[in-house]
Amino acid sequence: MIESLFVLSPTGKVIIEKHWHDLIPRTIVDFFNDQVTKAMAGDDITRQDVLPIIPSAKYQLINIYRDGLTYLSPVSSEVDPMMVFEFMHRIADIMQEYFGQVSETVIKENFVTVYQLLEEMMDDGYPLTTEPNALKEIVPPPTVLSKVINTMGATNSVSTRKMPHGMSNLPWRKAGVKYASNEIFFDIVEEIDAIVDSTGKAVSCEAHGTIQANSRLSGMPDLTLNFVNPRLVDDCSFHPSVRFNKWETDKVLSFVPPDGHFRLMSYRVNLPSQQNLPIQVKPSISIGATGGKFDLSVNLRNTDGKTVEDVVLILPLHKSTTTLTASCNVGQYMFDPVVKVLRWEVGKVVPRERAPVLSGSFGFGTSSCDAAASAGYNIGVEFMINSHSLSGLKVDALKLFNEGYKPYKGVRTMTKAGRYQVRA
Repeated sequence: MIESLFVLSPTGKVIIEKHWHDLIPRTIVDFFNDQVTKAMAGDDITRQDVLPIIPSAKYQLINIYRDGLTYLSPVSSEVDPMMVFEFMHRIADIMQEYFGQVSETVIKENFVTVYQLLEEMMDDGYPLTTEPNALKEIVPPPTVLSKVINTMGATNSVSTRKMPHGMSNLPWRKAGVKYASNEIFFDIVEEIDAIVDSTGKAVSCEAHGTIQANSRLSGMPDLTLNFVNPRLVDDCSFHPSVRFNKWETDKVLSFVPPDGHFRLMSYRVNLPSQQNLPIQVKPSISIGATGGKFDLSVNLRNTDGKTVEDVVLILPLHKSTTTLTASCNVGQYMFDPVVKVLRWEVGKVVPRERAPVLSGSFGFGTSSCDAAASAGYNIGVEFMINSHSLSGLKVDALKLFNEGYKPYKGVRTMTKAGRYQVRA
C-alpha cells in the first residue's frame, strides 16, 4: 500500500504533495534531502547513485530520480518496493504522455490535471487506472481553454471532466479507433553497461533493451511479433497486453496493442566477455609528484561499419588538480576547474578514418600531491549507434489477425552507452 507521494524540485522543494491515508509531515522531506546531500558529498557520486531506499526512524523512503525531479514515497507498512517503484515510474510516464516534457515549470502550469491524474491512478493506496488511453477518457489532456479556466480558478459551467465512454473490454485500448493509413512502428533501443580494463577487456558487460512501439491501427488488431533470435534475451518484462504464456511456449509476442505510444517489452542480455564492444578507449595516464600526463584515443571495433555518433569521454581528475593543458585532433574539450572534470566531446567517429586522440598534462596543488599520485582514474564513455543492435536481436515478421487490412511495419534499432566505464 502506498501512503503518500512527494514530487521534489531539483533543489529539494516540494512541488506536488498527495496523501492517500494519514498526513505525513514535510519534515520527512527535510530528512530525505539531508541524506541525499550527505550521500553526494563523496567523490564521483551523482544524484543517480543515491540509494533508492533510504531508511528513517519510522519510514522507508522509496525514491526515484527522473528528468531532474525526485519522486518520493515514504512507507511505514510492509509493501513490495517494486510496486512502489513501478507506480512512480508510471506517474512520470503518464505526465510525459500528457505534457510532452516533465519539469518543475510544466507541473506548476498543470497542477489541476496532475492532481486529477493522481486521484484516478490510485485508490486507497493501491494502483487503479494506469493506462494512458483509459486515463485520457477520464482526465482530458490540457488545452489552452482548460489552462485559462484553471488559472482563473473558475468552478465553471465548462467541465473538462467526462466519464469514460467508448471503452473496450481491454483497459489499454479504446474502441472504435480508425485511421486512414494503418501503421505501427517499433524502436529497439539497447543501453550497454560495461566495465572495461585498461587493456580493452570487458570485466562485466550486459545490454538493457526496450522495445518502444507507436501503434496507429484501426479497429481491434491482434498482432503476433516474431524475432529472428528470441532466445538471446533474458529477464523480460512486458506491457499488460502481451500474452505471457505465448512467449513462454513459442517465444513470440502476441498482443492487442494500445493506441499510440507504449513500451512493449524490456529485457536484459548478458554479453560474453570475449565479445568485442562497439568502441574501444585506450587510456594512458602517468602520474608524477607534481602532476601527470595523459593520452586518450578512441577506436571502433564491433559496429558493422556504422558511424558512432555523440561520442563523449569524461575523465574525473583528483580534487587537488589545479591546472590542465591539452590538445585534440577531433572535437573539442573542456575542463571544469570547480568539479575537476575533463569532458572531451568527440562527436562522430567514422570507420576507417583517423582515430581521435586527446593528449595533455595536469598539475596538482602542493598540499595533496601524495594522495593525488595514488588515486585511480576511471573514464566515462557516452556514444550512440543508429541501426545497430549489439545483442543481435532482430524482428522477423509481424502478423495481424482480427482485421482485414495489411499494416505498414517500421523497425528501427539503436545502441547507446549506459553506465560505460573504462579503468585507466
